[in-house]
Amino acid sequence: MENIDATVITTSLPAMARDLHQDPISLKMALTAYVVGLGIFIPICGWVSDRFGARNVFRTAIGIFMAGSLLCAVSFSLPTFVFARFLQGVGGAMMVPVGRLVIFRAVPKHDLVKAIGYLTMPALLGPVIGPPLGGAITAYLHWRWIFFINIPVSLLGIYLAGKYIDNERGGDAGRLDTLGFVLSALGSGLLMLGLAMIGEHQVSDTVVIGMCAVGALFVYAYWRHANRVEAPLLDFRLMRIPTFHASVVGGSLFRIGLGAVPFLLPLALQEGLHMDPFESGMITCASAFGAIFMKAIAQRVLARFGFRQVLIVNAGLAGLALASYGLFTHDTPVIVMLAVVAFGGFFPSLQFTCLNSIVYADIASEDASRATSLASVVQQLSLGLGVTISGMVLQASSRLAGHDQLEAGDFLPAFLVIGLFSLLSIPVTRRLPADAGTELARKH
Repeated sequence: MENIDATVITTSLPAMARDLHQDPISLKMALTAYVVGLGIFIPICGWVSDRFGARNVFRTAIGIFMAGSLLCAVSFSLPTFVFARFLQGVGGAMMVPVGRLVIFRAVPKHDLVKAIGYLTMPALLGPVIGPPLGGAITAYLHWRWIFFINIPVSLLGIYLAGKYIDNERGGDAGRLDTLGFVLSALGSGLLMLGLAMIGEHQVSDTVVIGMCAVGALFVYAYWRHANRVEAPLLDFRLMRIPTFHASVVGGSLFRIGLGAVPFLLPLALQEGLHMDPFESGMITCASAFGAIFMKAIAQRVLARFGFRQVLIVNAGLAGLALASYGLFTHDTPVIVMLAVVAFGGFFPSLQFTCLNSIVYADIASEDASRATSLASVVQQLSLGLGVTISGMVLQASSRLAGHDQLEAGDFLPAFLVIGLFSLLSIPVTRRLPADAGTELARKH
């Protein structure tokens, strides 16, 4: 549901922008607001799950996501739509990390890669179904109907979670780091929203700079706070573990690049190449087929080459695939676009399987909640930062070219930048020992 929602929205952004009387690039605010909701509430998902139980938290999260979806459907202004997306982010903040915790606590480490694959496969249906579905609804009905898709799925999810998920708690939840929560929430929220507003005309430049500066100060204050207290909300001491450090830091750089694609590619196809939403959606969903195929062979690839070698080589291939999107023109055959986009899903899929598995390679069971919170918040903020950076580069490229409206050539610099971020993850993963994650990659 969460992946369908994200891909449906990105396919429909140009139509939404017209109805809300906004520039298409301005809709990056809605995508960023969702990530801000994730960034604020993911840090407490582990504590909340330990305190109230996985089933209760998971079902409540689905309900909040459903309420945000309804509000999106009836929004008639950008501020209302942005708030509705933020509310969806609050629900999404609890769904994926809590689901991952349930898997981690139930599955032996040598089966974790396979289990993560099972967890991911249904989610991969989102990028397959979402783009053509969102494109068809936008082209032939109205974009508001796309948010009603979440209602029956949410109700079914609430029922199934109640039937099949135990209300497991992770032992003594302890006291919530309230000061840490306030500092991290204000820091990540103000900084991400401030960055997303750069180049926009919603508020003055002075306010935008002030938001970024104050947000950065709160982030620094949290870092100082986390190093002083015994049980911080986001425990940066876990970064001393090599496999965890490589997954979080290297993964964040990789995700900055990949996070821009759902925003940038539909815009390039619709605004740059003048495709309709349905055509754009059919091409965009090719990446999901590449991702699904890679999931089927990921375990064998890791067993053959090991985590370190795969993370290094595959990051380079993924970066080249993503950057090549910027070469699409009106003369590029559709079959070539489909093949390139499929490769753009194939290589990142393997990278995510590695990163999402190796993050737990050396994490003790009692540290699982804290590790999940820290890894998840960095992952999501990185994805949001990708949207923000690509939007800024796209705006700058279009203005430097003197274009009143987006054209195909404006997208090349943005795709080159996101490809570069994937390559920047290589120096981080090169520091891993050659046998990193051996227990996870071993066949059983």
